[in-house]
Amino acid sequence: MPRFRHLLMLTLSAAILHLPSLQAAEELPDAIKKIEAKGAKIVGQFDAPDGLRGYAAQYQNRGMALYLTPDGKHVLLGNLFDADGNDLSSEPLQKLVYAPMSKEVLAKMEASSWIADGNKDAPRIVYMFSDPNCPYCNMFWEQARPWVKAGKVQLRHIMVGIIREDSPGKSAALLAAKDPQKALQDHEGAGKASQLKALKEVPPAIQAKLAANMQLMEELELSATPAIFYVDDKGELQQQQGAPSPDKLVKILGPK
Repeated sequence: MPRFRHLLMLTLSAAILHLPSLQAAEELPDAIKKIEAKGAKIVGQFDAPDGLRGYAAQYQNRGMALYLTPDGKHVLLGNLFDADGNDLSSEPLQKLVYAPMSKEVLAKMEASSWIADGNKDAPRIVYMFSDPNCPYCNMFWEQARPWVKAGKVQLRHIMVGIIREDSPGKSAALLAAKDPQKALQDHEGAGKASQLKALKEVPPAIQAKLAANMQLMEELELSATPAIFYVDDKGELQQQQGAPSPDKLVKILGPK
């Protein structure tokens, strides 16, 4: 299972990131300023051994650890390991770069137009970008039934339309339904026999919701469904692309 931080390194759009820089009062050393001038955003400073000064930076949506040498004239880039092979850069980057990124992504998904599947008081929330014509979305829906029915997980389907020509209309039909949760249940429960019809005329309010979901998917540079997001046991946001294998279900949904 790839850590979400690795996904962020490659795909998270700068448009949705607003990480705070070091306060202006904290004057950066000239050598670090030169790195900043090349496009890196310095977001925090952390302790480093042997006279080094550590700086956490974001460059092209990627977390970087910078180490200023004691003379203040040279900057080392990369992960620093101690004599026991422990990565001394991982924790600072997680705290200063990836945790704020993950928090903002979760907030974006929570504010999106999703359809709930399961108990609102479920202890675990799992988001998924879902297309009504996606067979793997339906597969994950089936896989998740034991957890959802037990009240342990609520799936939140962020509806998009990317697979077929009628996908946007079908997603709009679900979002516009009198009871979206029941409409989604009927659609997913029927599988290939679903009678869901695409809306021919989509109300402006529903179109705006669908467009916002699609924009969020594009900002995250996701290209397929289901794209599943969950918080692991360490409190870190993780991502699963496609229906997970049985051994990964417990990581996503928790113990049965």
